[in-house]
Amino acid sequence: LPLLERLRRLRDEGVPFRLALSLSPTLVAMLRDRLLCDRWRRRHEALIELAEQEVIRHHWQPAERALAGDYAAELRRLIALWDTVEGDLPGAFAELERAGCLELLTTAATHAVLPLLASHSPESVRAQVEIGLAEHERVFGRRPTGFWLPECAWAPELGPFLQAAGVEWFVVETHGLMQAGATRGVFAPLRTPDGLHAFGREPTSAQQVWSRAIGYPGDPRYRDFHHDLGYEGEAEYLRPYQSTPVARGPVGLRYRAVTGGVGPKAVYDPQAAQAAVVEHARHFVSARLAQVRLLAGVLPEPPVFLCPYDAELFGHWWHEGPDFLEAVMRRAAECDALELRTPGEVTVNGGEWQTGEPLASTWGKGGHLGVWLGPENEWIQRALAEASPQLPAAIRRVAGTVANDRILRQAARELLLAQASDWPFILHTGTSPGYAADRVRHHLESFRRLLESPEGGGVGSRLLTDLEAKDNLFRELDPMAWR
Repeated sequence: LPLLERLRRLRDEGVPFRLALSLSPTLVAMLRDRLLCDRWRRRHEALIELAEQEVIRHHWQPAERALAGDYAAELRRLIALWDTVEGDLPGAFAELERAGCLELLTTAATHAVLPLLASHSPESVRAQVEIGLAEHERVFGRRPTGFWLPECAWAPELGPFLQAAGVEWFVVETHGLMQAGATRGVFAPLRTPDGLHAFGREPTSAQQVWSRAIGYPGDPRYRDFHHDLGYEGEAEYLRPYQSTPVARGPVGLRYRAVTGGVGPKAVYDPQAAQAAVVEHARHFVSARLAQVRLLAGVLPEPPVFLCPYDAELFGHWWHEGPDFLEAVMRRAAECDALELRTPGEVTVNGGEWQTGEPLASTWGKGGHLGVWLGPENEWIQRALAEASPQLPAAIRRVAGTVANDRILRQAARELLLAQASDWPFILHTGTSPGYAADRVRHHLESFRRLLESPEGGGVGSRLLTDLEAKDNLFRELDPMAWR
């Protein structure tokens, strides 16, 4: 919502801007789920009540009282925007795409690390790609030409799957292009043997935003992410506003600035933070202009800067992130030497691109697959290597009856959910390893029981109904994507 609010404001004020935004099939499904949407609204209404209580509680602390009032006003404003778009966030972003402001793209159905799947189940690669594209087309009415590779994980064997699905461009990590002998580096897309356009992440712009040491979000004036009222307030006072009654968690009301160094944190000052936003947006655009001047005598055509970031950075980790994006768009619109384009526009309106094959790469730690294939999580890949080929085999054997197709559809859902990259990543970071392991085992065990049922006399209707209610992703899923 904060991102949508800023983008709509730019559009309404006539500021020309272009952004590419990947909306994953799983996120879109959640944004269209009525239960989750109702929960969101109740949650935000409760947080408005909490912010109003905080105004009273901080009566003798003017800075904190003002912040609490700001939070209450912001939450009311976001609920009003929610009502304006009738709770249809995907539709609101689609409206911006129709206005020529955005290029929407999709990703693999459940954000699977595709090179790992390709090593044991090419049918699953095809299904992850096709279902992601089909779900996007079903919701937005248009099949995207861009495809976000989960974790920027690329291997040359993915090319034929993307080309067959109608994909025209994708993004790889910097070294995927640089070590492939790209003569223009990351400053132009690389046309692959399959006719696709591979864009490489521009490293300087990435470091300016992502780096823990020098990145903009670490500025001491910005709001601190970790100091949250949910952890620091009195437990009994906060109990009605916690997500669960038994554990403390964040509520989103934060009173401290990053500050820097050790010792007490300063009270967050929104005006100082907004001054930092303006400074950093100007610096970001100025840095790109400096690169343009530097490269003018080196490259045969103007450079292309591909600057991709996780959307969760803007508003979640970095509270002022949406304001930074808006400020960058405004600043860039004032610069004649810069033109904002989406990757799809570049591929259509570009010049003579360099050719070659990107090297296998990811944007994970080390630039390879180690994050998702380490000693703490490699058992998942062994289990998937055993399970994944079973679905296309079962489809060839027993598809064709209403009962069997229903079972196969749910089995496909369970397999897709087991293939999600979230589970090995959580096991790698150690944040909630028990939960991640349980989810993988649940989905694979459900998958096994479902596939045993067509030839074994039919699955119990209660089991199937329970799984369809619990694991209900992609209601129109077609298991024939695995054929």
